[in-house]
Amino acid sequence: MATIFGVSASVSANPNPSSVLAPTKLSASSSVSFLSSRGRTRGFPLISRTVLPHRRRTVRRINAKKQTFSSFDDLIAGSDKPVLVDFYATWCGPCQYMVSVLNEVGHAMKDAIDVVKVDTEKYPSIANRYRVEALPTLIIFRDGKPSARFEGALPADQLMQWINNALDTVAV
Repeated sequence: MATIFGVSASVSANPNPSSVLAPTKLSASSSVSFLSSRGRTRGFPLISRTVLPHRRRTVRRINAKKQTFSSFDDLIAGSDKPVLVDFYATWCGPCQYMVSVLNEVGHAMKDAIDVVKVDTEKYPSIANRYRVEALPTLIIFRDGKPSARFEGALPADQLMQWINNALDTVAV
């Protein structure tokens, strides 16, 4: 039987501080009720929980490759495809959301575009050069020059649509 660790509370006119909050072990089917001011329990349990057996979480593998370049310019100029650069920070909530989105987009559009992530905390000079003021900022580079820009987070389908529109606009 699984157990839940909880705290029991007692109510009295002269509570003993050591007995007011005493750790207890509750069984998985336990419920906790509090006494009303008249000494009767309320008609509903405040905590009632069933503990399910531990389930194993599956972690999706990310097929990212870490590469070193002598400069950012070499990276974007040396690519034969357009490059989508994600400017992010580790503390940024929307940036964390975009991790799985960019993995999905990078996999789905691997023939059309390369996806690169730049940590603005580690490389502030690159972020300043491209005037990154909001996170996440996505910039598409074509022939080493910025051609489209978006600030904020998007779901994968909308991001792919934005990329396709940006690539079609530039190609014409």
